[in-house]
Amino acid sequence: MTPPTSRTWSKRGNTPVIRVRGRSQRRFSIAALCCYRPGMRSRLVYRPKRHADHKSGGRKSFAWTEYRDLLVAAHQQLGAPIVLIWDNLNVHKDRRMRAFIDAHDWITAYHLPPYTPDLNPVEGIWSILRRTSQANTAFTDPDHLIRRLRHGLRQIQYRSDIIDGCLAATGLTLTTPRLQPQ
Repeated sequence: MTPPTSRTWSKRGNTPVIRVRGRSQRRFSIAALCCYRPGMRSRLVYRPKRHADHKSGGRKSFAWTEYRDLLVAAHQQLGAPIVLIWDNLNVHKDRRMRAFIDAHDWITAYHLPPYTPDLNPVEGIWSILRRTSQANTAFTDPDHLIRRLRHGLRQIQYRSDIIDGCLAATGLTLTTPRLQPQ
């Protein structure tokens, strides 16, 4: 991961240059759910994953089974049905994922229109994470990166006002008016 730069300095007239030694071929993924419930504090449920075998033809992202496990864990934590609003990632639309969702009455899934990351509150979480705990850090090794990711996500997780702000930034609300039949 190239270190994101939020602020830096240099002598007047000199453009600051950040040198990064090589590019790591290691790969990490994070899946997260922003959970909103009227009258309750907002929550962030996440799972980071290190992909150890992606060079030898292994998966480079979460499999549908890992998203399934995340949804089951969120359901257990929240103790309530889940209305899932997903982007159009191919794994989210996988036939096995669709079959899992259809088989469980505690989950309902809707997909955002294509190319609308501005309607996804989780995109706000990624932006905050990059600008706070990840900014101006050159990671020494993969373990350092994963520790910082977990620390940053944990800080966001305990701040429901930040999670609420990510929903507000989308322009969506918890109580949207129902469409009237025409």
